Order: sequence, then structure tokens, then C-alpha cells
Amino acid sequence: MYNLVSYITLLPLLGFLINGLFGKKLHSERLSGLIGSGVIGASFTIAAMMFLEMLRTPVEDRSHVITVFNWMSAGSLSINVAYQVDQLSILMTLIVTGVGFLIHVYSIGYMHGDPAFWRFFAYLNLFIFMMLNLVLANNFLLMFLGWEGVGLCSYLLIGFWHDKKFDTGGYKTGSATTSDAAKKAFVVNRIGDFGFLIAMFLIFNLFGSLTFEDVFSRASALVTAGDKTIFWITLLLFVGATGKSAQIPLFVWLPDAMAGPTPVSALIHAATMVTAGVYMVARCSILYALAPATMEIVAIIGVATALFAATMGLVQNDIKKVLAYSTISQLGYMFLGLGVGGFASGIFHVMTHAFFKALLFLGAGAVIHAMHEEQDIQNMGGLKSKMPTTYKTFLVAALAIAGIPPLSGFFSKDEILFRAFTQGSVVFWLIGWVTAGLTAFYMFRLVSLTFEGEERWGHDKHPHEAPRVMTVPLIVLAVLSIVGGLVGIPVSLGGGNAIEHWLEPVFERAQTHLSTATEISSSLEYILMAASVIAGIAGIYLARLLYLKRTEVATKLSTSFKGIYRLLWNKYYVDEVYDVTVVTPTVKISDKLLWKGVDVNVIDGMVNVTAKLTAGASGWLRRIQGGVAQGYALAFVVGVIVILGILILR
Repeated sequence: MYNLVSYITLLPLLGFLINGLFGKKLHSERLSGLIGSGVIGASFTIAAMMFLEMLRTPVEDRSHVITVFNWMSAGSLSINVAYQVDQLSILMTLIVTGVGFLIHVYSIGYMHGDPAFWRFFAYLNLFIFMMLNLVLANNFLLMFLGWEGVGLCSYLLIGFWHDKKFDTGGYKTGSATTSDAAKKAFVVNRIGDFGFLIAMFLIFNLFGSLTFEDVFSRASALVTAGDKTIFWITLLLFVGATGKSAQIPLFVWLPDAMAGPTPVSALIHAATMVTAGVYMVARCSILYALAPATMEIVAIIGVATALFAATMGLVQNDIKKVLAYSTISQLGYMFLGLGVGGFASGIFHVMTHAFFKALLFLGAGAVIHAMHEEQDIQNMGGLKSKMPTTYKTFLVAALAIAGIPPLSGFFSKDEILFRAFTQGSVVFWLIGWVTAGLTAFYMFRLVSLTFEGEERWGHDKHPHEAPRVMTVPLIVLAVLSIVGGLVGIPVSLGGGNAIEHWLEPVFERAQTHLSTATEISSSLEYILMAASVIAGIAGIYLARLLYLKRTEVATKLSTSFKGIYRLLWNKYYVDEVYDVTVVTPTVKISDKLLWKGVDVNVIDGMVNVTAKLTAGASGWLRRIQGGVAQGYALAFVVGVIVILGILILR
């Protein structure tokens, strides 16, 4: 069964090749959609079969490495295209293929009528192929191939409608196109990827291998906790994670990535790209356990990003921008869990977040589709009667992300907050708790302004429910958002925290190097849970009060605190600061110094001087070839005389 793992990755690649090479000639949306969705569904089926097989296998026999072929060998470096099938990789594979399949099916309806329908599905399949290589790889180089691949695919998909204008939220408004957003995502991710690349050099230099098992097994023997080299390795890996998973300071690309088609936003935010950094840190848990300073940095960046992004989400009016900042904030939660040593809790939140965030984005896409591309929630309202299925499923997702029990988000978010309190610090927990309240507030601000209250759209719009090909994935994801957290019910609530036990063997090495938390009484755990639920309920109540019953208070607050409102609306002016301190100086240096100074004056100057010298010498030599026979005879005679003279003098 485990030998079928290569088919999990090859099927999406096959779909990419068929649609990419022949999709335009097929002239059939149905066939292109069937091929694109079918290969992902087949990959999910194989992954599910492997998961069931793994359940029947003893714990010690659940990890397997399947080698496909030798990729490269140079000196002591040998890299195989090999896949590691264990509890962590199979869970991520199920998330990527399962949620990815639902997004593909939804896209059949959403992208209906697009002239490049076939190309869209080719790119989606390539995206899944790259992400599967990332999560299944058994070595850093193959992981990096998938890592770079999802970056390429995000560029292709974000800029799919390359000439379409989009609202940047106050920054260079009106001048940006989706191709600008794609370039921004690509460049910012390359900054983070450079850190990943340097980390790989250090890993090979220290351990003599890039294979996970070699590196992780040697780590405990070769490295002592707090070693400087392991600190730099883990920190540089985390730099890569901040780019891919949109954490401070490299989060700026993700809100602009909303310029792409909505299914792309769902795929990037829920099932693939942005969770890559979380997965990578979790996979390298033993390295991070040996670098406590880096783990503290991970926790600090995570909790700061969670709060930072949540505050920006409070004032956004673009339905997809609200969800974008929500994603950044939730990713911060995941890194907080990883940073305090709760590796399983971080991955648990990856899973539940995939369900409710995919549902939120696909629900937003259904709204945009019904409102004829309108994305401003101030121009919506009263849609729940027009789109009942979308409203109900969207409400489920909003309750889940708000942490309301017994939905999935409650269990995973509460587990992270519990770990932050017991294994981190009260400060981490407090910031996370405040962020939970803000999350509930901005999500129900979104629900209230979009689906409830008075209708604020014009007579030219006639919103209606999305077709079944779009609503069925919403219903499936709503069910998963409800029951998905049941695998993580804590012992204090009568559960066994099955997902933690499932992942325990993967993180066993790391846990041996981490200080275990002191015994916590059930009463304290109940108090922390109650506090989390109270924060969520308070956020929901306040949002509904301000945006449904006392709307004048919301207007008054935005006027009274105009400075703070403007600061949040302009996203703390981070884009503007980067533009002044990084982008503009880089462009000017490239223009004035590197291009006009070095390229034109030095390089082109040297080429031109060489050309002039060659032309001058050629012009002088050309005179010898005059075409006059007498001249050639004279040169011949003079040459003979010179040679004879030399011989006589010798």
C-alpha cells in the first residue's frame, strides 16, 4: 500500500500535463474540470487508503520511506526523490488533497465561462503536485523543490487575470493590477526562501546529509541545546517560514494575493502554501527543541502577528481582505503553538483552519459571484434570504473560527492557548486571548454587514444562491468544521486527544529535549476554556450590537478615533514604510548605479572600447589586402629579402 505514495503526487502532475497540453484543444469545460478534479480526488482516495492501513499497523511500523529514484550524487551528497509516509505527512496529505478536491469541484462553477478555464485547472493541479512534494519529501532539497514550486504556482494563479485592477487598501490605489500582486508575492517569498537555502547549506555542513532521518537522528548526538550553529539553522529556516506563512515582517504579500480568483485564495490560505511554513517547523521539531532561543522567537513572532493582523482585520471592508488578515492572524496562533513546544496543537489548528477557512473563502466567492464581482461589504447586507445555503455554511465557519464550542476551531485554538499558558507565559496567553475576542468581533462584523441588516445593493444587482457544484463543497466543509475538532477533545472533557496521540511518535525526539509542563488541575483548564469562550461570545455580541442595532455608535467611534482608524485602515503603513526604505532605494540604486553606472558605463563601456580597438586594428590590417597583384609581389619579395638577411646575419 505504501508503494502507492508516488501515485499521489504523479496524478496531479498528470492532470497538469493533460490540461496544460491539450486543454485548449478539448474545447470542453466539463472535461477539463473533470480531469482536474478527478486526479485530485484519486490522490485523496489513495491517501485515505494508506491512512486506514496505517491505523491497522502497530505504531512502531507506521513510518516508511519510499525511494522513487536517485536524483543527484556529488561527492558525499546524495539526494533521492523519496517520500516519507508517517503520521504527520499522511495527515497533511489528506488535508491538501481533501480540501484541494473540494476547491477544484467548486472552481468548476466559479470559473464557468472563463476563456482560460483549462489553464486555471492546469495551474491548480500543478499547485497540488508541488505541495504534495513539499509535505511528503524525506529530505530538505525535495522539500525545497516543492517549496519553490508552490511559490511559482501562487505567482501564476494570483496573476491569472493579469490585467485586472484591484484595490490595495489605500496603498497606490487604482494603479495596481493582479500581475503586480503576483510579483509582490513572488519577490517577498524569495526573500524568505533565501534564508531556507542558507539553512540547507549549514545543515549539510553540520550533519553531512540533507535527508531528514540522517539529520534528525544525528542532531541529538552532535548538538547540545543552545549551540550557535543550530540556532542559526533554525532561525534561517524560520525566516523561510515567515515568508511562506506570512508572518512579521514578510506578511505584506498575502492581503494583495486576494487579487486572484477566489478559489485560488481558498487554496493558498486553507490547504496549501501558507501552511507550508508551519509544517516545515513541525517537521524539524527536534532541531527547534535544541534551539530554545529560536523557539522563543517563533512564539513571539507568532503571537505578535496574531494580534497585529487581527487589529487590521477590524476595519477592512473588502470581504476577502478581512479573511486575508484573519489567515495571517490564525497562522500566528499556529506558530505560537509551535514556539511553546505544542507541535501537535499547531498541526491540529492547521487541520481545523483548513476546513473553516476554505469554507469562508468559498462562501465569500459565492457572494462575490452573486453580487456581480462586488467585494465591498458596505454595499451588501440582507443576503441571507437570497443565499440561505451560503449564509448557513458561512455562519458555521464564522462560529468555528470564533472558537465557539463544540465546533472545530474551539478545540484547536483552546489547545494552543492552553499550551501558551502552561508551557509559555501568561503574557502569551493574554495576547492570544485578546486576539480570540478580536477574531470573533471582525468575523461577525463581516457576517452582519454581508448577510444581515438592510439591503444596500443597487437595483442593477440580483443576488441569488450559487449552483449546486459550488454549494455542495460548502456543505461538506461546514460538516467538517463542525465535527473536525472531535479528534482533539482533551482528556478533561472526556476525550482522548486522539490527534495528539497520533502525532506523538513524530515529535517524540523533540519532546525529550523540552521541559514538560507541570501538572495542571482540571479546574484551571476549565477556567481557561471558559475565558476563551467568553472572549468569543463577547466579540460576537459586540459586533452584532454595533453593526445591526447601534450602527450610529460604530460611525461615531470611527470618527472619534480617526487617527487609530486611519492607522488600521492603512495597515500601520507597513507597505509605505517598505516602499520608502526598501523598494524605492533598491529601484534607484538599480537604475542609477547598477544599470547606468555599472551596466552602461563600465560593462557596456568596456565592450565598446574593445569593439573600437578591434575595428581600428581591423581597419589597419585591411589595407594589406588591397587587391593589387603588384603589391602582393612586392610584399613577397621584401619578405624573402628580410628572411635571407636574418639567415646571413646569424
